[in-house]
Order: sequence, then C-alpha cells, then structure tokens
Amino acid sequence: MSNPQQLRYSKEHEWLSTAEDGVATVGITEFAANALGDVVFAQLPEVGSTVTAGDTCGELESTKSVSDLYSPVTGEVTETNEDVVNDPSLVNSAPFEGGWLFKVRVTEEPADLLSADEYKAHTAAG
Repeated sequence: MSNPQQLRYSKEHEWLSTAEDGVATVGITEFAANALGDVVFAQLPEVGSTVTAGDTCGELESTKSVSDLYSPVTGEVTETNEDVVNDPSLVNSAPFEGGWLFKVRVTEEPADLLSADEYKAHTAAG
C-alpha cells in the first residue's frame, strides 16, 4: 500500500492535499477503505458548512459497518464529491483520485498531521 508523499494524513485515516488558494481536498486513505470493505453509502458535509479538525463531519457505510468521517482541518466546505455520493465504490477503487470526499477552505490546520512515512508507521503500529 503506497501513500502519496505529497499528502498529509490524520491518525483517523483521512488524507489532506496541500491547500491551493486556501482550499484543500480531503479523502480517506487506502488503509481505511480496505478496512471498511465495500463502501455503499457516503454522507458528506454540506457545502457552506463549517467543519472542525477532529470532529465528525459525515459517515461512510460499507457492507461491514458504518464509520464516522472526521475532518482533518477546520474550515468551510466549498465542494463535495457528487460522484462519490452517486457511486460510493469510488472510495474503494480510487481513494486518492476520484474517491476524494470534500474540499474545504482551511482556516486552521492541526500540527499533528502526519507525513506519508509517519502515517505508514502509524498504521503498521496498530
């Protein structure tokens, strides 16, 4: 399993792209997608809503379970991935590409986001 080096990761298994013009893209990692199993439903935060780092902002339902979706940063949601809402399996088939979940205008970024190598060590440890 290869985590893209240019992304940052939360300990709750979300990834975050570098903010372009203050807007970053959020998704879940391949590790999380594999642990969830086949995702069949995605509830994403609403455009215009405020998300807070570490807080629940949606959920993903799979054939195995329902899992909360946590925001890795604080900010305003600017876009949700309607493709994932219509075809939740994108979370499994392309977690780092077409399976992204939402975009957020970042107002605060926690200091504990992990690099790809740190995230790999985090998932290997537990």
